[in-house]
Amino acid sequence: MICRICISVALLLGLAFVPACARDDVAAKDIKTKAAAKPKPYNEKADAQADLQAALKRAKSDNKRVLIQWGGNWCSWCVLLHERFTTDAELRRKLLYEYEYLPIDVGHNDKNKDIVERCQATLSKGVPYLTVLDSDGKAIANQPTDPFETKSEDGKNGHDSKKLLAFLTEHQAKALVAEELLHAALDKAAQTDRQVFVHYGAPWCGWCRRLDAWLARPEIAKTIGKEFVELKIDIERMDGGKAALTRYNPEAKGGIPWFAFLDSKGKALTTSDGPKGNTGFPSTEEEIGHFLKMLDTTKRHLTKEDLDQLQASLKAESKTTAH
Repeated sequence: MICRICISVALLLGLAFVPACARDDVAAKDIKTKAAAKPKPYNEKADAQADLQAALKRAKSDNKRVLIQWGGNWCSWCVLLHERFTTDAELRRKLLYEYEYLPIDVGHNDKNKDIVERCQATLSKGVPYLTVLDSDGKAIANQPTDPFETKSEDGKNGHDSKKLLAFLTEHQAKALVAEELLHAALDKAAQTDRQVFVHYGAPWCGWCRRLDAWLARPEIAKTIGKEFVELKIDIERMDGGKAALTRYNPEAKGGIPWFAFLDSKGKALTTSDGPKGNTGFPSTEEEIGHFLKMLDTTKRHLTKEDLDQLQASLKAESKTTAH
């Protein structure tokens, strides 16, 4: 496959097919040289199917879309688009907040063809090419990228950030309403004789993502699920997210992640505010101790073995990264 879009020209001129991306030979050499010096956006050894399933799982959890950028490291337009996505501040923020961004290597139209077909992506006119999936894996947009291309006065190729931002904004997921999610979680807790573990975070918060990932582990989710309906509130992406936080943390102090255990009527039984303030993700011995105290003083279904399991998991996790 070519990057875009010299197939017809090559055929007319009787040229051999080569992986070039430029509109002319001089530009092709210039772009290829620059692309070679840039970080490679495509992991050519990746299990694309596994990566896609993981991205969809995260998207489902966070009410995001998945943005696939089809292409290959040989394609300098693909490298340029990846560079635009990852260096432009507005685009980088949009992807962080609203998308799971996944470059998928298609080789020279000979790799991951089953995923391409399933996503209904039409790559016959070249790459890079964009597909937006909802969190169920349904394609909601397939987009060639030539409408986004630019050429500066000095002849440099690139992509229009404003047009890309408009495309991403058009296809992002509708914001969830924090209060509606809280009511649904409380209703479920009442129906299943459980409490609500509500935790507040934001896309830019690394410790929030770490808490999310820990809670999503199958063995942890199973144990926590005995006692709690888990609810994540994104204070920046959800409608009413910040108000939902100040309902239980009036001054929104202590940073995030911040969390509370609620009874089924919405009363806060205990919070992550420990002796020295908000513990955030329990990482230090003192923070883990406060989290376990929260569990121990409110538990109705968790056993000592369950608490020991959670403690051991958090201690093992704390060794992976210094607080």
